[in-house]
Amino acid sequence: MTSLQGKVIWITGASSGIGEALTYELATLNTKLILSSRRKEELERVKANCTASAQANIHILPLDLSQASTLQLSAEAAIQIFGHVDILINNGGISQRALAKETTLEVDRKIMEIDYFGTISLTKALIPHFIQRKEGHFVTVSSITGIIGTPYRTAYAAAKHALQGFFNSLRAELWKENPAIYVTMICPGWTNTNLSLTALKGDGSAQNKKDDTHAAGLTPAFVAHKIVQAIKGRKREIYVGGWKETLAAYLHRYTPGLFAKIVRKAKVK
Repeated sequence: MTSLQGKVIWITGASSGIGEALTYELATLNTKLILSSRRKEELERVKANCTASAQANIHILPLDLSQASTLQLSAEAAIQIFGHVDILINNGGISQRALAKETTLEVDRKIMEIDYFGTISLTKALIPHFIQRKEGHFVTVSSITGIIGTPYRTAYAAAKHALQGFFNSLRAELWKENPAIYVTMICPGWTNTNLSLTALKGDGSAQNKKDDTHAAGLTPAFVAHKIVQAIKGRKREIYVGGWKETLAAYLHRYTPGLFAKIVRKAKVK
């Protein structure tokens, strides 16, 4: 496994959940961190929770993934902070809790704009930087829902499936540029974060309720640790979830007919 000591790591969605947990884990490894999300005050809180010595190497860079046209400037600012970026962790995003027939097209577009276009905009902005430096690592937090599709998550599943396709293709392209530029896909299952609280209902309002499955899910710290191990090991893709979600992913891959029968009856909301 490679060492992350001294690496410059940029984390989106760092103000809560998995992103916050990643900050705490990586801060103990003598890394240099750039923390991004919309909420500057929450980023400052996360930074303040780290040790004084770690805080000296943590910088705050607020951004809004829904504003793709601004993200080139965000990438340029991130590079200037420490002079370069070694690893981009695409973790920011939003979810959905509504049937397709009840979801407005505006909500579909908003989720795709944040989860897909925001993520690939930052990624595209850093590709020339990584090629010039002849090294780099894109780490994208997708979801088990990026592998399978379940009810009440049509837009979310579509965005995560799109990320899977984009980054799998990008991995092959970058290998031809330089094999030292890596792409890692992270597919978490249910995790005890606020993702379901902020998930959009069909009319675009927040659900404001944590799903039972999320409340009983893995801790963000556990998921963050698995992600850090995957980064160190330069893994192509990992599943991080309970037995139900992980089994669903493998059933979908190897017995899609059986999975289709199971998922239409499953309680997933």
